Amino acid sequence: MTNVMIREAELNDLKWILEIYNHGIEDRIATLETETKDITYMTNWFDQHKERFQVIVAESESQVVGWASLNPYNNRCSYAGVADLSVYISRSHRGKGIGGMLLSAIEEKAKESDFHKIVLFTFPFNQLGQGLYRKCGYREVGVFNNQGIMDGKLVDVMAMEKLLG
Repeated sequence: MTNVMIREAELNDLKWILEIYNHGIEDRIATLETETKDITYMTNWFDQHKERFQVIVAESESQVVGWASLNPYNNRCSYAGVADLSVYISRSHRGKGIGGMLLSAIEEKAKESDFHKIVLFTFPFNQLGQGLYRKCGYREVGVFNNQGIMDGKLVDVMAMEKLLG
């Protein structure tokens, strides 16, 4: 693999972030979203990710090939130390170690921003994602049965967490 640099996302990265996110939606492996998004949606999303709720990207050969973000978990003040996690990798770069690099970097950002825990939600059938999360120290908390609807069918969602030491 060529050199991969992890860095904070910038506004001009949104076209790649959008493309990678839309691939995640189309592939039906990473999100309950079923309709692809446009640049207006992604710009609004990016504008909400400031200060503690950061977005980082993995860049290879001047192109963004993956991204991760810390998202609000719950707006109650008692959950201020918990962040929700999103990680998306471009189709052609999945399974090549970029997810682990992004996870390591976003966890450092989370610690710097006084988060003590990261939670994430994944599909039980997303074995590649779960393998990555487990390898990086995340544990399964449980499965929400029939949590959402995708393509007209009820689907389960697995919750995972990692305490940041």
